[in-house]
Amino acid sequence: MLVPEELGEGERQHWRELRAKSPSPRNPFMEPEFTDVIGRVRPGARVAVVYEGGAAAGFLPFERGRLGQGRAVGLGVSDCQGAVLRQGLVPGAPGAPDARELLRACRLSSLAFDNVEAEQPLFLPYAAERYAAHVIDVARGYRAYEDVLRARSPKFLKTTLAKERRLGRQVGDVRFVFDERDPAALRTLMAWKSAQYRRTGRRDRFAREWITRLVHRLAETRATECSGTLSVLYAGRRPVAAHFGLRSTTVLACWFPAYDPEAAKYSPGLVLHLRMAEAAAAEGIGLLDLGRGAAEYKDSLKTGERPVYEGAVTRWGAGAALHWLGREPARRAHGFVRARPRLASVAARTLKGAGRLRGR
Repeated sequence: MLVPEELGEGERQHWRELRAKSPSPRNPFMEPEFTDVIGRVRPGARVAVVYEGGAAAGFLPFERGRLGQGRAVGLGVSDCQGAVLRQGLVPGAPGAPDARELLRACRLSSLAFDNVEAEQPLFLPYAAERYAAHVIDVARGYRAYEDVLRARSPKFLKTTLAKERRLGRQVGDVRFVFDERDPAALRTLMAWKSAQYRRTGRRDRFAREWITRLVHRLAETRATECSGTLSVLYAGRRPVAAHFGLRSTTVLACWFPAYDPEAAKYSPGLVLHLRMAEAAAAEGIGLLDLGRGAAEYKDSLKTGERPVYEGAVTRWGAGAALHWLGREPARRAHGFVRARPRLASVAARTLKGAGRLRGR
């Protein structure tokens, strides 16, 4: 069991090679660079190395908390989680790890996850909830994606493109930068996002120092399969929408989008995502992963969905009991509300009302 920065370059390269052979899309959250940056802002981050016949056959990044309670590395912000294992090293196969045995070796009483991929047989038996992660497929090019939108919802695409033209006429020439390096633009995005969290009654992620430091460090990360990418939509010299995410050679993981509320009538966030899809396709990136969670803009933009899972592996003991008490009641309450659209709508309005009160 190692601190992430203790991994040698040979081990990191082996991690990358194992990930390249996975049937899953190459999501940058699953690369060693993301775990390494987490390790620099979260002192409990660790990597378990799985050996087979004396050779490394896999890696499990995680964070260790009190009483041995574990969590997927970056839990709460990472949109893709799990172990990186040699193909064929599945439960029941000769030499394959068992999830609870792995916890025992890592001195963990539990290991919580909330975005495990479908191609993770080690963890799927312990899943409690299944969610849809929305995706945009641009593997056949941006024009093919536009054709999909036009066939499915012609009014949506026509209206959004019309708003983009109106933005250019009324505010200033529209300009898009796929990989903006200006630190001021990142600060603007984070300020917009913090205000959005407060306005909608949700916890401000950027009020947590480790998340702010994580984003700033990832913005400086330039690895082939995990590169911080800040995309900005300008009208004239003014930024009106921005997004920060991570990209590999084939996947753009969409993470923190926000826009200037003063430009809301032009739907700059939707325009931004269309331009991101266009730029990603031009770069050879075939998939934009919008992540799990219901949102109207995701429904409008997506071409499909991928399942992700939430749950926990537990071993008998005080740590497992604390995990259950700390997470299960809230998870079950969220599931109850989510399964009842009218109740979910009331909950959303209540959150927004609370946000408005806090903003006064």
